[in-house]
Amino acid sequence: MAVRTIEAKTLLAGHKTPDSWFGIKYTLNLYRGCQHHCIYCDSRSECYGIADFDGEVLVKANAVELLDRELRSKRVKGYVSTGAMNDPYMPVERRLGLTRRVLGVLAARRFPVHVMTKSDLVLRDLDLLGEIEAACGGVTPGAVVSITITCADDALARQLEPAAPPPSARFAAIATLAARGICAGVLLMPVLPFIEDDPENIRQIVTRAYAAGARHVIPSWGV
Repeated sequence: MAVRTIEAKTLLAGHKTPDSWFGIKYTLNLYRGCQHHCIYCDSRSECYGIADFDGEVLVKANAVELLDRELRSKRVKGYVSTGAMNDPYMPVERRLGLTRRVLGVLAARRFPVHVMTKSDLVLRDLDLLGEIEAACGGVTPGAVVSITITCADDALARQLEPAAPPPSARFAAIATLAARGICAGVLLMPVLPFIEDDPENIRQIVTRAYAAGARHVIPSWGV
């Protein structure tokens, strides 16, 4: 999959009121396109204007400097979320470390964060998540990590999310995050009709999430 850099004009998108699901005030995406190739991803929709979502990843090379400048101008602090349009911990992040550097800016500027991902690579940045948690003393929790898990079975997940880490690794990541005092939970979305919506699959996800120490399970039914 091709990877190339671009210069972004802006990074943060603001919400007039905090998001009703996650309490998010600002959103950002560090990449365009995604390497996980999940068959159900709606970021491929033509309305988003991403020409080659599965064939090319565009890296916002100036994201760190841009974010620092934009955060300085914000009079109202609130949760900054990443992971809505692509995964901030897709494989290329292991080499580039862009998400890690952005977390460093959020810690320095004392902005709380909500990270959404399918990858256990998030554990690499436990130190920075802890710094954000400590820096945002007036906000509880200061750092939230929601890990998408739509099926409990690793074999089925390989068909639906072929390049993402298996669910077993994601449950283990939740356990590690929870043990380190980070608010972690599951995004149970989307639940694919006739594939993932059987009661046993839902039961396994909720049971394993609870056993791992998850603080929340947030579902969205259908596609």
